Amino acid sequence: MTDIATRWATVADLPALETLIARAIETLQAGFLTPEQIVASRAIMGLDTQLVADGTYLVAERDGAIVGCGGWSRRATLYGGDHSTDLRDPQLLDPARDAAKIRAMYTHPRCARQGIGRVILAGCEQAARAGGYSTVELMATLSGQPLYVASGYAPVETVEANVDGTAVPLVRMRKSLFS
Repeated sequence: MTDIATRWATVADLPALETLIARAIETLQAGFLTPEQIVASRAIMGLDTQLVADGTYLVAERDGAIVGCGGWSRRATLYGGDHSTDLRDPQLLDPARDAAKIRAMYTHPRCARQGIGRVILAGCEQAARAGGYSTVELMATLSGQPLYVASGYAPVETVEANVDGTAVPLVRMRKSLFS
């Protein structure tokens, strides 16, 4: 396996990221969600460009091609893309009392289960720790949950996001960065 390099995303990466994310949602949720749930999940998943603007969104590259992405945030939004306005909360968090958020983790389907998610997650956790946070939390999809469990995250609650009458299961998870 060729080495995976990470860097912080720029605005120039947005078209490639949006394409990768759409493919990941469509392909990697199969087997975990029904076709109707996959369609509905597009309304609650996606890229939040505030992460790119904040300089907290990583891209993973292999041989110069973007193969994954994910970020962390010091804002209150737990999940949702630019189009998920009802899920967004730009309020800044207090590292002394709040958990940083791990956000919008996606791997290109042809590169799934090759360690890319772990590399991105580790980079995000390191940056959150450097930002003064002792805890991180995220909203996991069912397909992403095994990665997070293997990385030390514990389930907090299972929720269902309702999109036009279709329930999309999600799992809120947390991790201490100093355990």
